[in-house]
Amino acid sequence: MNRSHNEVAVITGGSAGLGLALTEELVDRGWSVVTDARDADRLHAALPNSPRVTSLAGDVRDRDHQDAIAAAVARHGRLDLLVHNASDLGPMLPLAEATANHLSTVLETNLIGPLTLTQRLLPYLIASRGTLVGISSDAAVEHYPTWGTYAASKAALDHLILTLGEENGISAYAVDPGDMRTAMHQAAFPGEDISDRPLPESVVPHLLGLLAAGPASGRYQAADFSLEADASSLSNGATR
Repeated sequence: MNRSHNEVAVITGGSAGLGLALTEELVDRGWSVVTDARDADRLHAALPNSPRVTSLAGDVRDRDHQDAIAAAVARHGRLDLLVHNASDLGPMLPLAEATANHLSTVLETNLIGPLTLTQRLLPYLIASRGTLVGISSDAAVEHYPTWGTYAASKAALDHLILTLGEENGISAYAVDPGDMRTAMHQAAFPGEDISDRPLPESVVPHLLGLLAAGPASGRYQAADFSLEADASSLSNGATR
C-alpha cells in the first residue's frame, strides 16, 4: 500500500528497550513519532534529537497525559501506527499469593491504559487506514510459574487489540517479540545473567517486516517475519 510521506506513529514506552529502538528506526526512515515514558529525564536523554520526535513525559494510565498524546497527533492530522509497548511486569509471585490490588495495578498499565488511549486516537487511525499493535509475550499463551499476573494482562491485551481491529476495520496485531535483553526482563530474573538474550534493536527489523508484509490481523511472533527485504518498504511512504 503506497502512502504519502509524513507517516506518524505513536509508540508508548519510548525511553528504553523495544520502544526506543523502534522509535529510532522509524525516525531514521522519515516517520514522525510521538512517544512517552514516565521518567522525563530518561526519556528526553534517550531519544534522538530530531524535529520528527515528540516526547511526552507521563503515565499512560493518566487521562491528562492521554490528552497530550492526542493533541500531538491532532497537530500532525493523521496516525498511521499505534504501538502499545509500555508495560508493567508486576509482582513475580504465585497467583495464590496475588492480591486484587496486584492485578488491578498491572491491568491499569497493560490493558486499561491501552484501551482508553486507543479510544482517543481511533478516529485518526481509522482515517489513515492505520495499524494497531500490542506488544505481547509468550507468557500470554504459556503458563510460567510466578508470571501469572503479567501473563493475564498480556492475554487480555491480545484480545483487546484484535477485537478493536475487528470492530473498526483496521489492521491489528498482537506481536510476541521474543525474549530481549531489557531492564524489565532483567527484573524478572534478578541476579541472573541475561546477556544471551538478543538486544531489542535486533527485533525491530522483524517487527517492521511484519508491518510491511501486512498479513491478516492476528497474533504473530516477530521472528516469523523477514528482515530488511520487507521492512525497506516502510521507507519512502509505504507501509505494506
